[in-house]
Amino acid sequence: MVPCLLRGSRHGLCKIDMNYQWYPGHMTKAKRMMQENIKLIDLIIELVDARIPVSSRNPDINELGRGKSRIVLLNKSDLADEIRNQQWRNHMESEGVYVLEVNSKTGAGIKAINALVQKACAEKIERDRKRGILNRPVRAMVVGIPNVGKSTFINSFAGRACTKTGNKPGVTKGKQWIRLNSKLELLDTPGILWPKFEDRVVGMHLAFIGSMNDEIVIIDELACELLDSLRMSYPDSVTGRYGITWGADAPATLEEIARSRGCFLKGEALDLKKASGLLLDDFRSGRLGRITLERPEGLV
Repeated sequence: MVPCLLRGSRHGLCKIDMNYQWYPGHMTKAKRMMQENIKLIDLIIELVDARIPVSSRNPDINELGRGKSRIVLLNKSDLADEIRNQQWRNHMESEGVYVLEVNSKTGAGIKAINALVQKACAEKIERDRKRGILNRPVRAMVVGIPNVGKSTFINSFAGRACTKTGNKPGVTKGKQWIRLNSKLELLDTPGILWPKFEDRVVGMHLAFIGSMNDEIVIIDELACELLDSLRMSYPDSVTGRYGITWGADAPATLEEIARSRGCFLKGEALDLKKASGLLLDDFRSGRLGRITLERPEGLV
């Protein structure tokens, strides 16, 4: 069990069974479906959130995709620190993974994927050619955790609305094959998390970007955790956005944000829940600036 900020805890921090809270039945079913279909595909295209490239990667994918070519797309790269994006590309490429920075909403980087697919599957394509199999499309499975932008990516890549999209986890409910062109077919899969978080920070980072439903967390506790992270790496993002100075601690800073944005209940009581929602929305939308919360091992 790993500590997490969940509604219903007396002090905000509580220990819970992650198998119950974070791995509902439909995700177990999705993983089983991926295991059954992995033999049908040549390539795994994994979307991660560029702001948290470690926390938004499902370690189960490494086992499921053993022996398959891999492409990692740093999605929402426009929201992440530009220098960190390049560092993450260098780091992942050094491990033999093909990497691209993309923005599924605007289409930035999408056009480069077709060429990268051909490069990643060059050996497979050459084997087919030697066997006399010509023009057989590469079959790629698209994977990613909830709310990482997978459906938006597929629609952008295909140039048409092929999948349902939404800003809540779990919009994609089942698999579907999508033929993009004569050289590539995509297998879309529901976003899945993994059964257990070994690191509390991973759970927090996922909550920051919205991969968990905000209704199950204590939002002001979550906002304070985010403030602690930003204070260490991007202090000007908060002071510049809200025109405040940092308080003695995160709760004091949250109060300053509430005052700055006029978040009051009846009378003069501060509405910290509303201020917390504003802070999280500003972070998720990029209004705090380009922020990356994780860095490759060994980098400062």
